[in-house]
Amino acid sequence: MIEHFSELRGFLDRHLDDVTEAVREAAAAEIVPRFRQLAEDDVVQKSGPHDLVTSADRLAELRLTDALTALLPGSVVVGEEAVHADPAVYGALEGDAPVWIVDPVDGTRQFVHGDPGFCTLVALVRGGATLASWTYAPALGELAIAVLGDGATLNGTRLAAGAPADGALLDVATSHPDFTTPAQKEALLGLRAPGVAPRPCGSAGLEYLAVARGTGDATAFSWEAAWDHAAGLLLVTEAGGAHLTRDRVPFRYQGGNALPFTAARDLATAERVVKLLGG
Repeated sequence: MIEHFSELRGFLDRHLDDVTEAVREAAAAEIVPRFRQLAEDDVVQKSGPHDLVTSADRLAELRLTDALTALLPGSVVVGEEAVHADPAVYGALEGDAPVWIVDPVDGTRQFVHGDPGFCTLVALVRGGATLASWTYAPALGELAIAVLGDGATLNGTRLAAGAPADGALLDVATSHPDFTTPAQKEALLGLRAPGVAPRPCGSAGLEYLAVARGTGDATAFSWEAAWDHAAGLLLVTEAGGAHLTRDRVPFRYQGGNALPFTAARDLATAERVVKLLGG
């Protein structure tokens, strides 16, 4: 991991602001103008009514793909919409090239319904390590950036997840039932325990941001799509948090995880949630 980080550290030192600007520009050009302005034919269901794609998703991902690969020649993009069109694209995560993992509109359901709780997620990964991430919520005016080993910031202010107060009710954002198997549903029932307040999640990226800033305590998610998790998991860990799967190892964005998994404000909370999930 250190070797891969060293190869790209110079790029990040030179171009961190350029990537940030590319994320902002994509949102300004393709997402913000369509917020609360979508026509009926701008929205399409993918796997079901809770899995939507809009013209903003597609166009923002195309713009980010062009901008990010131009900034880092030889890099490739694994984007939610590109993988939907061709699942083989996901295999780039197993290769040697630097990969940009992109979710152009995380929280598309919220975006479609005019709710400002959506964001754009970008993560730079290589060789199993997430090196940097961007979480941008344009309608909320929030931009969180994390760099491996350098910490995490929100609008320029350093983030510290901290730990839940002793005896406080534990706020845990959980997967929507449509995205859970019967076994995962049973595991999530373990969160209905004294001292725990499970609730349905909104945008995954913003739930991770809540954990990183200490306004949420943990997540319990049951799906593996890298574009939903790579940016937020780095954000949480660089803010001092931790993430664990049910077999008590860190989440792997390449897949094969014991689900559900958790990201939490600190390791003790992550271990507590995993135990409740039956891990």
